[in-house]
Amino acid sequence: MEIAFLKSGHDHYTVGHGPFEESSSAPEDTTAFYRNDFTLSDPRPWKIPTKVEEVRSLGEVGFENKSPSIEWRELEPDGFAQVFSEINEMITRGVMEKSVPVATEKGRILEGEGDHLLGGLPDLSDPFYSYGWSVGGVGFCGATPELLFSLKGKSLTTMALAGTAKVDERDVFAVDGKEIREHEFVAQTLVAKLSDIGQVARAQRSIMDLGQLVHFHTPIEVELFANRQVDDLIRRLHPTPALGPLPRTQETLRLLVEWRERLDCPPCFGAPFGLLKGGEFTSVVTIRGIHWDKKDVYIPSGCGVIEASRLVNEWRELRLKRDAVKISFGY
Repeated sequence: MEIAFLKSGHDHYTVGHGPFEESSSAPEDTTAFYRNDFTLSDPRPWKIPTKVEEVRSLGEVGFENKSPSIEWRELEPDGFAQVFSEINEMITRGVMEKSVPVATEKGRILEGEGDHLLGGLPDLSDPFYSYGWSVGGVGFCGATPELLFSLKGKSLTTMALAGTAKVDERDVFAVDGKEIREHEFVAQTLVAKLSDIGQVARAQRSIMDLGQLVHFHTPIEVELFANRQVDDLIRRLHPTPALGPLPRTQETLRLLVEWRERLDCPPCFGAPFGLLKGGEFTSVVTIRGIHWDKKDVYIPSGCGVIEASRLVNEWRELRLKRDAVKISFGY
């Protein structure tokens, strides 16, 4: 099976069927998906489908509304604790102010194939973006609340989304200094990255309610001074400050990639995934999902580590995020 899809809010799913033609640049006058890994290493990230259709549900393209049986393995904290310690050392040395390690829970499909996970994806609307990709038995799908950016002409929309708590801790979360500082790192860095290419309007920080979890959310609108290539904007904004290091330098990015690899993070977790359709481009950040390679399954979750972070709290946040994904898929 070769398939890609993206659904924004209450819209229909835009589904692309393969085989996919690959291109190094965005095509003109045709629908295409953008799929890359976290390091943007794919020289031909634009995937042009053979056939495109709009559907109200994934059941219309043949996916059964059921997740396959999976045997999950308990995730031990040792590897993450070591990386957390190394990040703290780098913060103390002044190499970085923040980084985002990823812990990955693993499982094995007992019956069925990885593609069958597409059928278990819940049908969610705002503020979620549902996404999926599967080619050759390798893929991912999920429902992310994080928009990398959308672009229509010179109008660009993005967001800062950082800081996490359980929904029943909302009142305490609203005044949590550590979570507010983490969010402001993200929001201020985004504004700085965009101010030299357009007129930036930052909305007030609010709380986004995702049912089980809440996050701080700051919408950001930009009127670009000139037309910009989508690929250039992706490289400017990815990784978002919510998933990348601060400051973003060659050294801090190298360290982050090394930590992700040591913790068995799937290569496409947190990567941009987008849809170019009708002259408009929408790209999301691939979090809150499941990744698979044949019968091996992975649920990654990341957390922002700053000077005020504490290991036990971050480990708890990582589990909350993974559990939210599991529950949404019926596990």
